[in-house]
Formats: sequence, C-alpha cells, structure tokens
Amino acid sequence: MARAIIAGSGALPGLLLHAGSAHVVRLAGVESEPLDAPDIPARFEQFGALFADLRAAGVEELAFAGALSRPAFDPSLMDAETMALMPRVAGAMAQGDDTLLRTIAAIFEEQGFRVVGALDLRPDLVAAEGPISGDASDAHLRDAARARSVLDALGPLDVGQGAVAAKGQVIGIETLQGTDAMLRFVGMSLPGSGGVLVKRPKPGQDLRMDTPVIGPATVMKAAEAGLSGIEIAAGSVLILDRDAVETACEASGIALWAAP
Repeated sequence: MARAIIAGSGALPGLLLHAGSAHVVRLAGVESEPLDAPDIPARFEQFGALFADLRAAGVEELAFAGALSRPAFDPSLMDAETMALMPRVAGAMAQGDDTLLRTIAAIFEEQGFRVVGALDLRPDLVAAEGPISGDASDAHLRDAARARSVLDALGPLDVGQGAVAAKGQVIGIETLQGTDAMLRFVGMSLPGSGGVLVKRPKPGQDLRMDTPVIGPATVMKAAEAGLSGIEIAAGSVLILDRDAVETACEASGIALWAAP
C-alpha cells in the first residue's frame, strides 16, 4: 500500500520515512527539509488537484508530519473542489486548531484515503513513564502538577499543548504562537524562575494530525528561559533525536521525565 507524508517543517517527515517508503507532499509556502523520496507538489487552494495526484501515485495512506502554520490563501487559485469545501473549512478554522485538523482528516478520509499518525508509524519515538534524564525534585513535580491542571482545564477550549509553572504559579501558557514563543515570554518576564515546562496533548486531541513533540532545541530554549525541568506525557509526546535530547538535558541541567 503506497503512503504519502504531507510534510511540514522540522525533522518529523524524515523520521517517518524510516517506517517505510513514501511520497512526500510539499505544500507551496511551507518550508520542509529535502528528503530522498518522490515529491508531490501541492497548494492549499487546490485540494482537487492534490486528490487526483495522490490517486495517480497509487497512494492509499496519508500521514501528516511537521509544523504547519495557518496558510496564506489566494482565492483566485482555488479549484472547484476546494471552493466547494471552503465553507466547511472556514467554519472549522473559527473553532480552533484541533477542530480544523479533524475536519481536514475527515475530508481526506471521505476521498478514500486512510489517515495515520506519527505514533502509528514510529511508536519507538515516545517514552514510557519514568525518568529520562536527571532527577525530578518534589518542587518539580508540584510545578508540573500545577501546569497539568491548567492544561486539563483549557483542553475543551482547544488552546495549547504546553504550560510552564514555577513555585506553584503558572507563568506561561502555549497558544497559537507555539511553544518557542511561550518560552521566550517566560524567559523575558521571569528569568531564572527554575520552573517546569509540561508538554502533553490536549484532552481528546486527534493525535494522528498533531502529535506534540520535543527535541534538543526545546531543551535548550527551556534552559535559556531559566527553567529546570520538562515533563512530557508518556506514550503521546514524540522525542525527536532522543540521544541529542538527553545530551542537551545533561549539558543544561534540565531534568526530563514522562508522566501519565
């Protein structure tokens, strides 16, 4: 069964190729890494052309991988199928990222494609519950519990996948701008807080379309923001280049662990 990876930015599309050969869909306006795989060029305004190109390549299975920001959209370039889908997509965009991504997945499934997630293809990239690098202190665990409680409360609002707490206070919440922007804010507003970043899926999130990830850059940005710990959700946050992540934790003194 032929597979295609709809590629966003970052290392994840390349990592999914290790699960088997695939075509790579490259969307106009999205910076994605060069990969040793046949390309299918596409535009956000031309879903109909993409459906046809996927079928022509024999693709039956799709995976979305990498960061995709909400696109600039040129209505003059829309094909007929995209035009027909626009009211549905626009309505989903107004309800948050998870609703939008679920809608996109449903559209592809209605066209006969099976949508799979990074967790289906690379389950080895997640961590089991327990320590990964360093030792989490009692203070770390209290701050992590505080950040988790806020994420759980915000989950129904489809806000974000990360929060930072320090000394019992929530000092950063991930929004549309992403984790890096949150960490920059924390570093500027409360440098040296010693807080904890918690990264986990939103309750009920469709992990096929948007799996939370951390990589060595996440660790270094957390250290630059003055944090001292990172907690990820066991079994549902991808670790990109685990060896490099552990090395970055050791170099920066960041404790990293996975929790239920």
